[in-house]
Amino acid sequence: MRTGGVVGVALAVGLTGCGTTRMTDTQRSASEMILISQAIDTTVARLDFAALTGKTVFLDVQYLDGTVDKGYLISSLRQHLLAHGALLQEKREQALYVVEPRSGGVGTDKNSVLFGVPALSLPPLIPGIPTSIPEIALIKNTDQRGVAKLAVFAYNRVTGRALWQSGLKEADSNLTDTWFFGAGPYSRGSIRPKPQLAGEELPSIPLPFTGDHPSNPALASHDRNDPPKPSEPREWSNADIRPPLQPVPFALLGLTGPAAAADRRVVRAGMAVPEEQSIPVARPPVLTVPVPPRSPTVPVSTPAPGRVQPPPYPLPKVN
Repeated sequence: MRTGGVVGVALAVGLTGCGTTRMTDTQRSASEMILISQAIDTTVARLDFAALTGKTVFLDVQYLDGTVDKGYLISSLRQHLLAHGALLQEKREQALYVVEPRSGGVGTDKNSVLFGVPALSLPPLIPGIPTSIPEIALIKNTDQRGVAKLAVFAYNRVTGRALWQSGLKEADSNLTDTWFFGAGPYSRGSIRPKPQLAGEELPSIPLPFTGDHPSNPALASHDRNDPPKPSEPREWSNADIRPPLQPVPFALLGLTGPAAAADRRVVRAGMAVPEEQSIPVARPPVLTVPVPPRSPTVPVSTPAPGRVQPPPYPLPKVN
């Protein structure tokens, strides 16, 4: 029995084990390199090399020395030239035109905001044992921004005359990481297709009421004023657009006769309005000219034949 117990312990010890995994990081983070490459891609895409179509071109990159990710930038410029129909030459003497790019800045910026206690280093309480307080972050936010600023011009190698210039082209990319009470980072930005939490994409929550026929009556009521789709014909009524127009008596517009018989017509949505109904024609106003009163007339009687009628007014005396 004692021998069996020893063998059992030996087997248990032999079955247990441990392993280690060696993990390393590159000198530059992947987020930094993607921020710069995306800014370069956007800036190069804004260059218009249409003036160099069909021309022999030599790309002079001597003024890009010291630029971050110089190789990626040069290759992007060469591809963009070829996409516009330029004929790239490997030697300067073989090309008629020289394209000279320069960099105004290719790099990243970083800003951080912390609500909490930052990491602190205190004098050692016991000699030889350093004392440090780790970072206690309630809310922490870090913003990274990649920037690429380029300018390109082309000139005739023989005559030295300028052919084309792009002007200053600049683009940027961004990445934001946020921690809440130490949990995170919650990452989003132009280099993230979807928001991520601790390096994992957040799952999308499907909406319960989606599609062309929502099952919720409250959502279906909002579809009344939407235009009908070709695949789903729908009959429209006046209630879907606006209340019907009230009939207008043509007698109020000054029309009489046959037009008055049409005063019960109602113009509905989708109907063509006749011109004689849509443009009322009013009768011209009647102008009354005041007539001054006539002066009083003196009644004159008709004299009988053979007799002289005396005048109705006295005659003046003649001396």
